Amino acid sequence: MQLEIRPDPTEVGRARRWARSRLAGLGIAADEPLAETLILLVSELVTNAVVHTGHAAVLRLSLPGTAAGTAGPTATAGPAGSTEPAGTAQAPTAPVAVTVRVEVADSSSRAPVPRCAGGDATGGRGLALVDCLADRWGWSPEGAGKSIWCELDRCSQPRQSAAMAYGGGLSAYEGLAFEAV
Repeated sequence: MQLEIRPDPTEVGRARRWARSRLAGLGIAADEPLAETLILLVSELVTNAVVHTGHAAVLRLSLPGTAAGTAGPTATAGPAGSTEPAGTAQAPTAPVAVTVRVEVADSSSRAPVPRCAGGDATGGRGLALVDCLADRWGWSPEGAGKSIWCELDRCSQPRQSAAMAYGGGLSAYEGLAFEAV
């Protein structure tokens, strides 16, 4: 699945809405922590592409290892029509390991470089957030430009807070609620 992104900052909101609807189609509920984190990662990667290149980009969302990256997660609780005697307990089914990949391709061949933003800076934290929140991330050349990607595993353990990614202790945003728009 992919979305063409125009070089306009308003495209970031459109990319978030598009990603939210695609995640729902993959069986990932909007209130799942995975979905909330993925939407933040989409926002950061698309913002970087729009702000730093000034050219169109392509947002891709996929589940690696599935046909065309479009199949949703599947799980079965047990065999249908089981002939096990009454009262026989079945082991609980393990959570389905689903990895979701977010990728943004742009026309710049410059490698992404994480910055060390000062406390008053209004930018420069995007790749630090990606590094902190994603299970894996990286980039590779693509055509005349590059593709920056990150992956999140549905069953992974929560990672350190973003405040820790900046060497801080408690988050400056602790106790505040945010709404993804």
